[in-house]
Amino acid sequence: MSVPVIAGLGTAQPPSALQDELWEGFFSRHFSGTTRSLAQRIFANSGVTRRQAAVNPLLEDVSDWPTERRMRRYQVEALPLGKEAVGRALTAAGLGAGDIGLFIVCSCTGYATPGLDILLARDLGMAADTQRMFVGHMGCYAALPGLGAASDFVTARGRPALLLCAELTSLHIQPSSARVDTQQIVSHALFSDAAVAAVVTPGGPGYAMREVTSVTDTSTADHMTWDVTDAGFRMGLSPKVPQVLSRHVRKLVDDLLARHGVTSSEVDGWAVHPGGPRILNVVERELALPPEGLAASRATLDEHGNCSSPTVLLILDRLSRTTPAARRVVMLAFGPGLTLYAALLDRQD
Repeated sequence: MSVPVIAGLGTAQPPSALQDELWEGFFSRHFSGTTRSLAQRIFANSGVTRRQAAVNPLLEDVSDWPTERRMRRYQVEALPLGKEAVGRALTAAGLGAGDIGLFIVCSCTGYATPGLDILLARDLGMAADTQRMFVGHMGCYAALPGLGAASDFVTARGRPALLLCAELTSLHIQPSSARVDTQQIVSHALFSDAAVAAVVTPGGPGYAMREVTSVTDTSTADHMTWDVTDAGFRMGLSPKVPQVLSRHVRKLVDDLLARHGVTSSEVDGWAVHPGGPRILNVVERELALPPEGLAASRATLDEHGNCSSPTVLLILDRLSRTTPAARRVVMLAFGPGLTLYAALLDRQD
């Protein structure tokens, strides 16, 4: 039986802006009173230097838009971004859209019917019998269950699968009149836009998917929320999230590696979702990683911010392009639930 392999990755991002420019040109006025000085410190310590926005607040303020208008704009912006990422992934894998047996789309920042899965299948020329799956509201960890579903399909059917993670967080800046708390400031300081696609094939060169695993601590379900409101989607992010991760991440990773007879010292690539600097610091400490262990994750946060579901795939893409490329990779992502997902990958030529 062939091992499912990530045979091609493709990334697409809208234009970028410097974090300092976003602060000076928009957010310094968006936050008022005593909140402004707190917000300035959070922006300065976010670990983000540059991030991308399909709807740049320096050019267009969507903070007072109703949700309906934001959802219409989502379709306009997400479709070409997704098409670009998918096209690059298919080219990297040496496949055409008609070869895909299952098309999975993960997105929690916009909804419409017909959705991106149908519209992209149509525009790219996928076969009429291509199966589709849309994953919403899993948030930052959605890429890993998406890869798990794609891998299971490839193993069972012997046909290629395609995963697209596309997020436009820039559409959800909250109104200046809304209740402002530290959680809102943190989300406005971190989040960014991106689309990343991954082609999974039965065998061949690329990153072999050895296992996807997870743990959910439902006693902390209120620590991370993403509420649909009349003014877009509102993030809830408890400062206790790093504490929850510290309780679970070591056992999750140790058990995963043990099942494959691998030790952490034999992992040369760590793709850890950069929910923020504190998240990376906790993972580094709990897994006893060397200082350079999370270099790719920190560099991705610095250059791209937190793009929600595509972010771990951006980090994997970075690791695949290092010299030499990372051979054994652990991917980690976290989100609502509180849920921790992990995957073990081995590069094969």
